[in-house]
Amino acid sequence: MTEAAIRSKPGMASVREMLVLQDGPPPGGFPPVRYARRIPNTGPSAIAIFLATFGAFSWGMYQVGIGNKKRRALKMEKYEARRAILPLLQAEEDERFVKEWKKYLEEEARIMKNVPGWKVGENVYNSGKWMPPATGELRPDVGENVYNSGKWMPPLTGELRPDVW
Repeated sequence: MTEAAIRSKPGMASVREMLVLQDGPPPGGFPPVRYARRIPNTGPSAIAIFLATFGAFSWGMYQVGIGNKKRRALKMEKYEARRAILPLLQAEEDERFVKEWKKYLEEEARIMKNVPGWKVGENVYNSGKWMPPATGELRPDVGENVYNSGKWMPPLTGELRPDVW
């Protein structure tokens, strides 16, 4: 069937009768095509970014310096407070040491009473040098039975109780 029969219009007898309408450029031509890479210059420049970064770093280091000064001042205050109470703490320790030393000498005298020529409290070392006394517990077993006091001490044979230590 021909177009004329389908549409009820007079049709063309041949394609050659068809009007030639061809697409072409608009009058004056098409605008030029941009094919070059163009990066927009929006945003801060490299120098601006560097200066902002340098400024932030400088401000941060300034804050660190201020924090160091405050921390140093607090540390000095703590040390000054410790130095202020040091004589009191030393006096208390000396008093405790004298009490323990007296107990130690009494126990030494009791144990060595049958040894001829023994002098209680005399140094058994002949180094000739003065040594400051130890300020810890002189002898934990002097004055009380440590096995019955709740403080367990390991036996001298070298046995240890792993559940306690």
